[in-house]
Amino acid sequence: MPSAARSGLRDPHQALERYLDDLRTVRRRSPHTLRNYRADLRGFLDYLERADVFFLDAGRSHGRGYLALLREREVVPASVKRCASTIRGFYGWLDTHGVPLGARPGDSILRLRHPKAPARLPRFLTEEETAALLAGAPADPAAAGSAAAGSARDAEALRDRAILELLYGAGLRVAEVVGCDASDVDLAEQQVRVRGKGDRPRVALYGAPARAALADYLERGRPDLAAGAEPALFLSRSGRRLSVRSVQRIVRRAGLNAGLAGRVHPHLLRHSFATHMLDNAADLRVVQHLLGHSSPDTTQVYTAVSTRGQASLVTAALARARERSSRRTPGPPAAGGDRPGTGAAG
Repeated sequence: MPSAARSGLRDPHQALERYLDDLRTVRRRSPHTLRNYRADLRGFLDYLERADVFFLDAGRSHGRGYLALLREREVVPASVKRCASTIRGFYGWLDTHGVPLGARPGDSILRLRHPKAPARLPRFLTEEETAALLAGAPADPAAAGSAAAGSARDAEALRDRAILELLYGAGLRVAEVVGCDASDVDLAEQQVRVRGKGDRPRVALYGAPARAALADYLERGRPDLAAGAEPALFLSRSGRRLSVRSVQRIVRRAGLNAGLAGRVHPHLLRHSFATHMLDNAADLRVVQHLLGHSSPDTTQVYTAVSTRGQASLVTAALARARERSSRRTPGPPAAGGDRPGTGAAG
Protein backbone atom coordinates (compact mmCIF):
# COMPACT_ATOMS: atom_id res chain seq x y z
CA MET A 1 0.00 0.00 0.00
CA PRO A 2 1.35 3.49 -0.89
CA SER A 3 2.58 5.58 2.03
CA ALA A 4 -0.13 8.20 1.37
CA ALA A 5 -2.81 5.58 1.79
CA ARG A 6 -1.13 4.24 4.95
CA SER A 7 -1.07 7.73 6.41
CA GLY A 8 -4.87 7.89 6.12
CA LEU A 9 -5.07 4.80 8.32
CA ARG A 10 -3.56 6.72 11.23
CA ASP A 11 -6.92 8.36 11.80
CA PRO A 12 -9.11 5.91 13.76
CA HIS A 13 -12.35 6.81 12.02
CA GLN A 14 -10.85 6.64 8.54
CA ALA A 15 -9.18 3.35 9.41
CA LEU A 16 -12.48 1.93 10.65
CA GLU A 17 -14.35 2.94 7.49
CA ARG A 18 -11.60 1.56 5.25
CA TYR A 19 -11.62 -1.74 7.13
CA LEU A 20 -15.41 -2.08 6.91
CA ASP A 21 -15.31 -1.21 3.22
CA ASP A 22 -12.75 -3.96 2.68
CA LEU A 23 -14.97 -6.44 4.52
CA ARG A 24 -17.96 -5.40 2.42
CA THR A 25 -16.35 -5.38 -1.03
CA VAL A 26 -13.62 -8.01 -0.77
CA ARG A 27 -14.79 -10.44 1.89
CA ARG A 28 -18.47 -9.89 1.08
CA ARG A 29 -19.64 -9.68 4.69
CA SER A 30 -23.37 -9.17 5.19
CA PRO A 31 -24.87 -5.83 6.29
CA HIS A 32 -25.85 -7.43 9.62
CA THR A 33 -22.25 -8.55 10.25
CA LEU A 34 -20.89 -5.14 9.30
CA ARG A 35 -23.26 -3.40 11.73
CA ASN A 36 -22.01 -5.63 14.54
CA TYR A 37 -18.36 -5.03 13.63
CA ARG A 38 -18.90 -1.29 13.45
CA ALA A 39 -20.53 -1.23 16.89
CA ASP A 40 -17.77 -3.41 18.38
CA LEU A 41 -14.94 -1.27 17.03
CA ARG A 42 -16.57 2.07 17.78
CA GLY A 43 -17.03 0.96 21.37
CA PHE A 44 -13.37 -0.03 21.65
CA LEU A 45 -12.10 3.16 19.96
CA ASP A 46 -14.25 5.27 22.30
CA TYR A 47 -12.82 3.31 25.24
CA LEU A 48 -9.27 4.09 24.09
CA GLU A 49 -10.07 7.77 23.56
CA ARG A 50 -11.45 8.07 27.10
CA ALA A 51 -8.28 6.40 28.38
CA ASP A 52 -6.18 8.86 26.34
CA VAL A 53 -4.56 6.01 24.35
CA PHE A 54 -3.83 6.48 20.64
CA PHE A 55 -5.56 3.60 18.86
CA LEU A 56 -2.38 2.37 17.12
CA ASP A 57 -0.64 2.14 20.52
CA ALA A 58 -3.31 -0.12 22.00
CA GLY A 59 -2.04 -3.42 23.38
CA ARG A 60 -3.48 -6.68 24.58
CA SER A 61 -3.85 -5.21 28.06
CA HIS A 62 -6.16 -2.50 26.70
CA GLY A 63 -8.19 -5.13 24.86
CA ARG A 64 -8.51 -7.20 28.02
CA GLY A 65 -9.60 -4.12 29.95
CA TYR A 66 -12.34 -3.38 27.44
CA LEU A 67 -13.59 -6.98 27.43
CA ALA A 68 -13.68 -6.91 31.24
CA LEU A 69 -15.77 -3.74 31.05
CA LEU A 70 -18.23 -5.46 28.71
CA ARG A 71 -18.57 -8.37 31.15
CA GLU A 72 -19.21 -5.89 33.99
CA ARG A 73 -22.01 -4.45 31.87
CA GLU A 74 -23.40 -8.00 31.60
CA VAL A 75 -22.95 -8.18 27.84
CA VAL A 76 -23.71 -11.76 26.77
CA PRO A 77 -20.60 -13.98 26.47
CA ALA A 78 -21.15 -14.62 22.76
CA SER A 79 -21.04 -10.88 22.05
CA VAL A 80 -17.89 -10.44 24.14
CA LYS A 81 -16.28 -13.27 22.19
CA ARG A 82 -17.26 -11.66 18.88
CA CYS A 83 -15.92 -8.30 20.03
CA ALA A 84 -12.53 -9.80 20.85
CA SER A 85 -12.35 -11.41 17.41
CA THR A 86 -13.41 -8.15 15.74
CA ILE A 87 -10.72 -6.13 17.53
CA ARG A 88 -8.03 -8.67 16.68
CA GLY A 89 -9.20 -8.79 13.05
CA PHE A 90 -9.11 -5.00 12.73
CA TYR A 91 -5.56 -4.69 14.04
CA GLY A 92 -4.46 -7.68 11.99
CA TRP A 93 -5.78 -5.91 8.90
CA LEU A 94 -3.85 -2.76 9.82
CA ASP A 95 -0.69 -4.81 10.34
CA THR A 96 -0.99 -6.54 6.95
CA HIS A 97 -1.41 -3.12 5.31
CA GLY A 98 1.92 -1.95 6.69
CA VAL A 99 0.60 0.30 9.46
CA PRO A 100 3.06 0.18 12.39
CA LEU A 101 1.47 -0.81 15.69
CA GLY A 102 3.03 0.80 18.75
CA ALA A 103 2.14 -1.50 21.64
CA ARG A 104 4.79 -2.29 24.26
CA PRO A 105 6.93 -5.38 23.61
CA GLY A 106 5.08 -8.49 24.76
CA ASP A 107 1.71 -6.68 24.75
CA SER A 108 0.69 -7.12 21.11
CA ILE A 109 -3.03 -6.68 20.57
CA LEU A 110 -2.76 -9.30 17.83
CA ARG A 111 -2.51 -11.84 20.67
CA LEU A 112 -5.83 -10.77 22.22
CA ARG A 113 -7.92 -13.82 23.00
CA HIS A 114 -11.53 -13.96 24.02
CA PRO A 115 -12.76 -15.58 27.23
CA LYS A 116 -14.27 -18.97 26.59
CA ALA A 117 -18.03 -18.63 26.33
CA PRO A 118 -20.18 -21.33 27.92
CA ALA A 119 -21.69 -23.73 25.41
CA ARG A 120 -25.27 -22.75 24.62
CA LEU A 121 -27.52 -25.32 23.01
CA PRO A 122 -29.90 -23.96 20.38
CA ARG A 123 -33.58 -23.80 21.24
CA PHE A 124 -35.91 -25.59 18.85
CA LEU A 125 -39.57 -26.42 18.33
CA THR A 126 -40.84 -29.94 18.75
CA GLU A 127 -42.33 -31.59 15.68
CA GLU A 128 -45.80 -31.03 17.16
CA GLU A 129 -45.11 -27.33 17.74
CA THR A 130 -43.76 -26.96 14.22
CA ALA A 131 -46.89 -28.60 12.80
CA ALA A 132 -49.05 -26.20 14.80
CA LEU A 133 -47.05 -23.22 13.54
CA LEU A 134 -47.35 -24.26 9.90
CA ALA A 135 -51.03 -25.16 10.29
CA GLY A 136 -51.71 -21.59 11.42
CA ALA A 137 -51.20 -20.29 7.87
CA PRO A 138 -54.16 -21.31 5.65
CA ALA A 139 -53.22 -23.39 2.63
CA ASP A 140 -56.09 -21.78 0.70
CA PRO A 141 -56.88 -18.32 2.07
CA ALA A 142 -59.93 -17.93 -0.19
CA ALA A 143 -61.45 -21.09 1.26
CA ALA A 144 -60.49 -19.92 4.75
CA GLY A 145 -62.85 -16.97 4.45
CA SER A 146 -60.88 -14.03 3.05
CA ALA A 147 -62.91 -11.08 1.85
CA ALA A 148 -62.14 -11.57 -1.84
CA ALA A 149 -60.17 -14.28 -3.59
CA GLY A 150 -57.12 -12.89 -5.33
CA SER A 151 -56.97 -9.83 -3.05
CA ALA A 152 -53.74 -8.49 -1.60
CA ARG A 153 -54.63 -10.10 1.71
CA ASP A 154 -54.96 -13.51 0.06
CA ALA A 155 -51.67 -12.98 -1.76
CA GLU A 156 -49.94 -12.11 1.51
CA ALA A 157 -51.39 -15.21 3.19
CA LEU A 158 -50.01 -17.41 0.41
CA ARG A 159 -46.68 -15.61 0.66
CA ASP A 160 -46.50 -16.01 4.44
CA ARG A 161 -47.23 -19.72 4.24
CA ALA A 162 -44.53 -20.20 1.58
CA ILE A 163 -42.04 -18.30 3.75
CA LEU A 164 -42.76 -20.46 6.80
CA GLU A 165 -42.55 -23.67 4.80
CA LEU A 166 -39.27 -22.62 3.17
CA LEU A 167 -37.65 -21.46 6.42
CA TYR A 168 -38.42 -24.80 8.05
CA GLY A 169 -38.45 -27.12 5.03
CA ALA A 170 -35.04 -25.99 3.75
CA GLY A 171 -33.48 -24.74 7.00
CA LEU A 172 -32.65 -21.36 5.46
CA ARG A 173 -31.39 -18.24 7.19
CA VAL A 174 -33.76 -15.28 7.04
CA ALA A 175 -31.27 -13.30 4.92
CA GLU A 176 -31.13 -16.18 2.45
CA VAL A 177 -34.92 -16.22 2.15
CA VAL A 178 -35.29 -12.49 1.49
CA GLY A 179 -32.32 -12.60 -0.91
CA CYS A 180 -33.96 -15.21 -3.16
CA ASP A 181 -35.21 -14.22 -6.59
CA ALA A 182 -38.17 -15.96 -8.24
CA SER A 183 -35.77 -17.39 -10.83
CA ASP A 184 -33.82 -19.15 -8.07
CA VAL A 185 -36.71 -21.55 -7.37
CA ASP A 186 -36.83 -24.91 -9.14
CA LEU A 187 -40.17 -26.54 -8.32
CA ALA A 188 -39.53 -29.64 -10.44
CA GLU A 189 -36.32 -30.50 -8.58
CA GLN A 190 -37.57 -29.07 -5.24
CA GLN A 191 -34.51 -26.90 -4.77
CA VAL A 192 -33.61 -23.22 -4.49
CA ARG A 193 -30.36 -21.33 -5.10
CA VAL A 194 -29.31 -19.15 -2.17
CA ARG A 195 -26.30 -17.14 -1.06
CA GLY A 196 -25.19 -17.84 2.48
CA LYS A 197 -22.62 -16.31 4.79
CA GLY A 198 -19.65 -14.82 3.01
CA ASP A 199 -21.80 -14.63 -0.14
CA ARG A 200 -21.19 -18.36 -0.70
CA PRO A 201 -23.73 -19.83 -3.16
CA ARG A 202 -25.36 -23.18 -2.52
CA VAL A 203 -28.39 -25.19 -3.57
CA ALA A 204 -30.88 -25.89 -0.78
CA LEU A 205 -33.42 -28.70 -0.98
CA TYR A 206 -36.97 -28.70 0.33
CA GLY A 207 -39.80 -31.21 0.61
CA ALA A 208 -43.28 -31.61 -0.84
CA PRO A 209 -45.10 -29.27 1.61
CA ALA A 210 -42.74 -26.40 0.79
CA ARG A 211 -43.05 -27.16 -2.92
CA ALA A 212 -46.85 -27.00 -2.75
CA ALA A 213 -46.77 -23.73 -0.79
CA LEU A 214 -44.26 -22.16 -3.19
CA ALA A 215 -46.24 -23.29 -6.24
CA ASP A 216 -49.44 -21.76 -4.83
CA TYR A 217 -47.68 -18.50 -4.03
CA LEU A 218 -45.97 -18.23 -7.41
CA GLU A 219 -49.17 -19.01 -9.29
CA ARG A 220 -51.83 -17.20 -7.25
CA GLY A 221 -50.07 -14.88 -4.81
CA ARG A 222 -46.98 -13.25 -6.28
CA PRO A 223 -48.70 -11.96 -9.45
CA ASP A 224 -51.05 -9.89 -7.28
CA LEU A 225 -48.11 -8.36 -5.38
CA ALA A 226 -45.71 -7.84 -8.29
CA ALA A 227 -45.08 -4.32 -9.51
CA GLY A 228 -42.72 -3.71 -12.40
CA ALA A 229 -39.70 -5.93 -12.96
CA GLU A 230 -38.84 -6.69 -9.31
CA PRO A 231 -37.01 -10.07 -9.39
CA ALA A 232 -37.44 -10.89 -5.68
CA LEU A 233 -39.22 -14.09 -4.76
CA PHE A 234 -41.05 -12.67 -1.76
CA LEU A 235 -42.70 -9.30 -2.25
CA SER A 236 -44.27 -6.73 0.02
CA ARG A 237 -47.70 -5.22 -0.60
CA SER A 238 -45.96 -2.40 -2.48
CA GLY A 239 -44.30 -4.91 -4.83
CA ARG A 240 -40.80 -4.54 -3.44
CA ARG A 241 -38.45 -7.16 -1.99
CA LEU A 242 -39.59 -8.16 1.48
CA SER A 243 -37.25 -7.06 4.29
CA VAL A 244 -35.69 -9.17 7.03
CA ARG A 245 -37.72 -7.26 9.61
CA SER A 246 -40.95 -8.08 7.76
CA VAL A 247 -40.15 -11.81 7.74
CA GLN A 248 -39.39 -11.66 11.46
CA ARG A 249 -42.82 -10.12 12.06
CA ILE A 250 -44.51 -12.79 9.92
CA VAL A 251 -42.87 -15.61 11.88
CA ARG A 252 -43.57 -13.97 15.25
CA ARG A 253 -47.23 -13.49 14.33
CA ALA A 254 -47.50 -17.14 13.23
CA GLY A 255 -46.08 -18.23 16.59
CA LEU A 256 -48.63 -16.14 18.47
CA ASN A 257 -51.47 -17.52 16.33
CA ALA A 258 -50.30 -21.06 17.09
CA GLY A 259 -50.19 -20.31 20.83
CA LEU A 260 -46.51 -21.26 21.14
CA ALA A 261 -44.67 -20.35 24.31
CA GLY A 262 -41.57 -18.17 24.00
CA ARG A 263 -40.45 -15.91 21.20
CA VAL A 264 -40.66 -17.49 17.76
CA HIS A 265 -38.18 -16.15 15.20
CA PRO A 266 -36.90 -17.31 11.78
CA HIS A 267 -33.68 -18.85 13.09
CA LEU A 268 -35.73 -20.99 15.47
CA LEU A 269 -37.17 -22.76 12.41
CA ARG A 270 -33.62 -23.36 11.11
CA HIS A 271 -32.67 -24.88 14.48
CA SER A 272 -35.80 -27.02 14.37
CA PHE A 273 -35.06 -28.21 10.82
CA ALA A 274 -31.56 -29.38 11.79
CA THR A 275 -32.69 -31.05 15.02
CA HIS A 276 -35.59 -32.88 13.37
CA MET A 277 -33.34 -34.07 10.53
CA LEU A 278 -30.88 -35.59 13.01
CA ASP A 279 -33.71 -37.00 15.13
CA ASN A 280 -34.84 -38.86 12.03
CA ALA A 281 -31.38 -40.36 11.39
CA ALA A 282 -30.06 -37.93 8.76
CA ASP A 283 -26.29 -38.03 8.29
CA LEU A 284 -24.47 -35.15 9.98
CA ARG A 285 -22.54 -34.34 6.79
CA VAL A 286 -25.78 -34.09 4.82
CA VAL A 287 -27.25 -31.70 7.40
CA GLN A 288 -24.03 -29.67 7.31
CA HIS A 289 -24.35 -29.29 3.54
CA LEU A 290 -28.04 -28.40 3.68
CA LEU A 291 -27.41 -25.73 6.32
CA GLY A 292 -24.46 -24.29 4.42
CA HIS A 293 -22.02 -24.70 7.33
CA SER A 294 -18.38 -24.49 6.25
CA SER A 295 -17.29 -26.56 9.25
CA PRO A 296 -18.89 -29.70 10.71
CA ASP A 297 -18.12 -28.31 14.17
CA THR A 298 -20.89 -25.75 13.68
CA THR A 299 -23.39 -28.49 12.86
CA GLN A 300 -22.18 -30.71 15.71
CA VAL A 301 -24.05 -28.63 18.32
CA TYR A 302 -27.35 -30.01 17.00
CA THR A 303 -26.30 -33.55 17.83
CA ALA A 304 -26.23 -32.61 21.51
CA VAL A 305 -29.78 -31.27 21.24
CA SER A 306 -30.92 -34.31 19.26
CA THR A 307 -29.37 -36.87 21.61
CA ARG A 308 -30.81 -35.12 24.66
CA GLY A 309 -34.20 -36.67 23.90
CA GLN A 310 -32.61 -40.01 23.01
CA ALA A 311 -30.81 -40.08 26.37
CA SER A 312 -34.10 -39.87 28.25
CA LEU A 313 -35.46 -42.76 26.18
CA VAL A 314 -32.39 -44.85 26.95
CA THR A 315 -32.65 -44.04 30.67
CA ALA A 316 -36.30 -45.08 30.74
CA ALA A 317 -35.56 -48.29 28.82
CA LEU A 318 -32.72 -49.25 31.18
CA ALA A 319 -34.92 -48.55 34.19
CA ARG A 320 -37.59 -50.90 32.80
CA ALA A 321 -34.94 -53.53 32.11
CA ARG A 322 -33.62 -53.30 35.68
CA GLU A 323 -37.14 -53.57 37.03
CA ARG A 324 -37.81 -56.72 35.01
CA SER A 325 -34.45 -58.14 36.05
CA SER A 326 -35.16 -57.59 39.75
CA ARG A 327 -38.47 -59.50 39.43
CA ARG A 328 -36.86 -62.41 37.64
CA THR A 329 -35.64 -65.34 39.80
CA PRO A 330 -32.62 -66.99 38.18
CA GLY A 331 -32.87 -70.77 37.79
CA PRO A 332 -30.05 -73.32 37.89
CA PRO A 333 -27.97 -73.62 34.73
CA ALA A 334 -29.04 -76.40 32.41
CA ALA A 335 -26.80 -79.41 32.17
CA GLY A 336 -24.19 -79.13 29.51
CA GLY A 337 -24.92 -75.47 28.83
CA ASP A 338 -23.30 -72.25 29.91
CA ARG A 339 -26.38 -69.98 29.46
CA PRO A 340 -29.19 -69.89 32.03
CA GLY A 341 -32.52 -71.36 30.97
CA THR A 342 -31.21 -73.10 27.83
CA GLY A 343 -30.55 -76.65 26.86
CA ALA A 344 -27.26 -77.94 25.54
CA ALA A 345 -25.30 -75.38 23.57
CA GLY A 346 -25.85 -75.84 19.97
